[in-house]
Amino acid sequence: MASISSPGIASGLDIQSIVSQLVALEKAPLTQLKSQATSFQTRLSTMGTIKSQVAALGDAAAKLSKNTGWDAVKATSSNPLAIGVTVKAGAPATSITMEVQNLAKAQSTASAAVPAGTAMGTGSMIIELGQWSGSSFAAGSGTPVTIDIGAGDDTLAKIAAKINESGAGVSATVLKDASGERLLMRSKETGEENAFRITVADDDGQDTDAGGLSRLAFSVGNANGMSRSQNAENALATINNVSISSASNTLSDTLPGMTLQLSQETTGPVEIDVSNDTAAISANVKAFVDAYNTLNTTLATATRYDEATKTAGPLQGDSTTVGLQNALRGMMRSVSSSTPYSRLSDVGIELKSGGKLEIDATKMGAALDNLDDLKALFTTTGSDPTAVGFGWKIKTFAEGLIDSDGTVTNKTDALQASIKRNTLDQERVNDKAARSEKRLLAQYNAMDASVGKLNSLSAFVSQQISMWNKG
Repeated sequence: MASISSPGIASGLDIQSIVSQLVALEKAPLTQLKSQATSFQTRLSTMGTIKSQVAALGDAAAKLSKNTGWDAVKATSSNPLAIGVTVKAGAPATSITMEVQNLAKAQSTASAAVPAGTAMGTGSMIIELGQWSGSSFAAGSGTPVTIDIGAGDDTLAKIAAKINESGAGVSATVLKDASGERLLMRSKETGEENAFRITVADDDGQDTDAGGLSRLAFSVGNANGMSRSQNAENALATINNVSISSASNTLSDTLPGMTLQLSQETTGPVEIDVSNDTAAISANVKAFVDAYNTLNTTLATATRYDEATKTAGPLQGDSTTVGLQNALRGMMRSVSSSTPYSRLSDVGIELKSGGKLEIDATKMGAALDNLDDLKALFTTTGSDPTAVGFGWKIKTFAEGLIDSDGTVTNKTDALQASIKRNTLDQERVNDKAARSEKRLLAQYNAMDASVGKLNSLSAFVSQQISMWNKG
């Protein structure tokens, strides 16, 4: 039968309270350790924010260190419904006039109408891509495609499906109206060289008559086969009065870095302009300034001591953070070897009180008008790392801070190690307190048991004495 223990019954002492107070004394160091743990966690979180913001600053600087950060261009068309224009970064600034006399077209053919579900005959169809010149057809370099048509596969719907599955460079569909069904075929690509010819090998022995598969043949002059509803044509246009021809309405390699989309024939010249996109470039510069200011604010807040509230930032007095703050501000005041701009302040990026950067719109606007010189301020390279462009300088500095052995990374690792040691210290205090509690309870319970025995003996002696007295 399990024994029931109630410490202090024999002695009358509150043993549990006494032991709890003694154990609390053993745990007293936990108060400071937990406070330290909170401080370490706050500092680690702040360092994590700083590391992320350093990376963001490095990314913004990296964009400005390369030509691609300065090559943004924009293009406009005076008639975008007729001629659309897009440009790649780095395309040269230019201005042209363009007219479209003819859009590129795909060849289209149509068969004569037949009742729905009519069997068109059996045999094979041979589709070739090439170019028509009058009634002469010059086959292209592609391999002709042969499509076998058997019994049960000879309706227009099934023939159209076979054509579409063949990869012959044409598409087919069936048009239905009050007069019946027609097979419509069209080149998948526009341009004169993407026309097509269809010959048949009809199982009825007649390949050009008005019966069987012959009705689906197409060649110029064949009155019994399909008729041509649209010739294959090239796009015809002029650029600065120079005639050009294209198989496609999308001109992607006619002018460097520019893609022209022809959508309508024009009745007059269309003005197309390509120029530097200073708005996009300004946005890249502003992103760099904003990334720096965000990091500067975090560093200032983390290291600040507020006299009014008597509270310190989580990294107040931390030499690593203060050193980083000073190094960044010093770098913004440094010079590069570029000319005529060698300082950020030369182009309106000015360091203000508290280390904040501000952009002077007037100075920056003037610098954007001298884009090559502004670009050099950020992209200049050289053997002296202190004199390279600010894009390279800040990029390299940021990468060094967050590399595996960088200052910020090392600080983060040190804080994580401190948290780990603190956790172990708390565990040791708790283990020691638990062992003390067990020992104290054992000692007090033994004392309580001894007192209980003495009390029992005392009661017995008193009883005997009382009996003797009565006798």
